[in-house]
Amino acid sequence: MFIKILHTESSPGWGGQENRILNESIGLQKLGAKVYILCQPESKLAEKAKEAGIEVFTSPMRKSFDLKAIYNTARLINKLNIDVVNTHSGKDSYIGGFAGKLSKKTPLIVRTRHLALPITSTFSYKYLSDFVVTVSEYVRQYLIQKGIPEKKVFAVPTGIDLEKFNPGKVKGTLKKELGLNQDTPLIATVAVLRKKKGHHILIEAIPYVLKKFPEAVFVFVGEGPQRKNIEEKIKRHGLSKNVIMLGHREDIPQILSSIDLFVLPTLQEALGTSFIEAMAMGKPVIGSNIDGVREVIDNGLNGYLVPPEAPVVLAEKIIDLLSNRGKAKEFGVHGREKVENKYTIEKMCNGMLEVYLKHLKKL
Repeated sequence: MFIKILHTESSPGWGGQENRILNESIGLQKLGAKVYILCQPESKLAEKAKEAGIEVFTSPMRKSFDLKAIYNTARLINKLNIDVVNTHSGKDSYIGGFAGKLSKKTPLIVRTRHLALPITSTFSYKYLSDFVVTVSEYVRQYLIQKGIPEKKVFAVPTGIDLEKFNPGKVKGTLKKELGLNQDTPLIATVAVLRKKKGHHILIEAIPYVLKKFPEAVFVFVGEGPQRKNIEEKIKRHGLSKNVIMLGHREDIPQILSSIDLFVLPTLQEALGTSFIEAMAMGKPVIGSNIDGVREVIDNGLNGYLVPPEAPVVLAEKIIDLLSNRGKAKEFGVHGREKVENKYTIEKMCNGMLEVYLKHLKKL
């Protein structure tokens, strides 16, 4: 069945949410759908989607009840003869939802929930959406607890590109770039520099690790509002030689190929795509025993789950995997297997298409 899908996104930035929208759009077009994206002018998503060959429309979305944006979106839905409007953030979920209800076409309205943050209103989920997709079972259960009907909420986990994150094809060059010996333990964290990502917890754990592995090097990949605080904390702990801030990088597969261990003691996570990417590269992972992270990490099989805000325990698990290379390699093998079985772009896109078609038949 050929369908036309319009993804809407009011966030101008770039992160895991926007990356999923782009990957879904590319994947769904490969499956035969026609996909369009409506987003803010000058947004990163617009730029990357155009590069990927997705047809993009832009419109300012200043607030949730932006009448001009609602009118323009309704016109676009009619003009393109859209079957499915898939909204993603707060503003565009209201704009896209109202536009869909007011348009002549009256398409299926889908709301994707990407975050583990508490919701402030259930209106767009209950009344503007025909059904809701979540990126993990954890988020699905949270929405059901908030009163969204269970039959209306579906979990379709985020998937990644296994060719892009292919340990057999991607060569790691980070140790050479940093002037490190190949046997130097290298541990990475890839995440936006926000408080909830737990960089401060890892910094507290690092001195314990250095007592056992004084040559170990930790790299923080990403940018964000906590950069200055993190840099100051690194200096206060005397860790400037062992912790390197790499900033934003486009070569994440190459970085993950270079490391011995991936660690992210996050305090809030809908799923944890960065864990999935590291696992796809055959790396052992350590994360907090919270939220959607529990769905990704099988404790003692592909990585370790540690209590949140427990730097001593975190250090012990890092030391364990740096000390037991055979176990670390085994964890990496199991991690890659899990990603291949559950977290691919193909599985994500087939899941989305299945849910779309199931509900379109009911209209």
